[in-house]
Amino acid sequence: MLYREAGQFKTSYAADMAVFPIRQDRWLVAILVAVAYVGLPLIASGYLFRAILIPFLILALAAIGLNLLVGYCGQISLGTGGFMAVGAYAAYNLALRLPDLNLLLVFVLAGVAAMLVGMVFGVPSLRIKGFYLAVATLAAQFFLDWLFLRVKWFTNDTPSGSVTAPELAVFGCVIDTDVERYLFCLAVVTLFAVIAKNLVRGRIGRSWMAIRDMDVAAEIIGIRPLRAKLSAFAVSSFYVGVAGALWAFVHLGSWEPLAFDVNRSFQLLFMVIVGGLGSILGSFLGAAFITILPLVLNQIPGALGIPLSTAAIAHLELMVFGALIVLFLIWEPHGLARLWAIGKEKLRLWPFPH
Repeated sequence: MLYREAGQFKTSYAADMAVFPIRQDRWLVAILVAVAYVGLPLIASGYLFRAILIPFLILALAAIGLNLLVGYCGQISLGTGGFMAVGAYAAYNLALRLPDLNLLLVFVLAGVAAMLVGMVFGVPSLRIKGFYLAVATLAAQFFLDWLFLRVKWFTNDTPSGSVTAPELAVFGCVIDTDVERYLFCLAVVTLFAVIAKNLVRGRIGRSWMAIRDMDVAAEIIGIRPLRAKLSAFAVSSFYVGVAGALWAFVHLGSWEPLAFDVNRSFQLLFMVIVGGLGSILGSFLGAAFITILPLVLNQIPGALGIPLSTAAIAHLELMVFGALIVLFLIWEPHGLARLWAIGKEKLRLWPFPH
């Protein structure tokens, strides 16, 4: 009875095509936005911003980008960490060599650089698919790791390979406190999430889904696989590149190439799978699951009064975290987004059983 759309009539084409056609969904989204923009900056601590909220937002943006490619277009990629590195180092060199460039434009150009690299490595998708494409994108990850580790121009010839982001300032306003960094990330992620949601509902998104479901049939009805697959790689890499620039500039501050190694690619792929393939909401849920769960597992032994060393807690955290992911995928292979959809279907009838 709580989630009941009976009586909510759509009297216009715009109402029928709304992103959230049900009134309860609009209320829920409005409450979440109000909490995110007003509530959390007032009550959250600095640790919560630095350890959970900012990493969650940036990784959610990267997961959205990967979900556009894997979930909506069906093109698997294991090179997401490398594309994040392209965005991070492109933003670093742009800010270093063009210091008068606006920070927002730096992030956009970093995304464009990652987009171009992603399109280059997306060309093999025209001839290969499945596990073979996964191996090709994994090779892109290794190549980009080697590039940023060995070619010193990208790190401004620093001996250690570690670089430091410049001061964050947009239109003369310096972004230095945790709240300001959080709100900056939140604004960027909100904008990109809205764009992605509308993109997948339009002609481009439908062509991606047609390619994902059956590429031969899609080609017969007039969809060009070249344009659809390369556009998916381009948009996905742009999102991931912007996320890489945010991760480096806003979250890390200083970093080295290992910050974007293959483990980052697998982490993002886990977020997409656990959250739900082909779902923007699933990208947020998966990022929250992968970001928050290790921190919770790390605190459980101390909360229960079990004396364990830091190393033992770290090993147990990895073991339990891996086991939970396996059990969760067995229990609900369609991800957290599917659980949310099932919950809404139950609320349509609650408290009645049928």
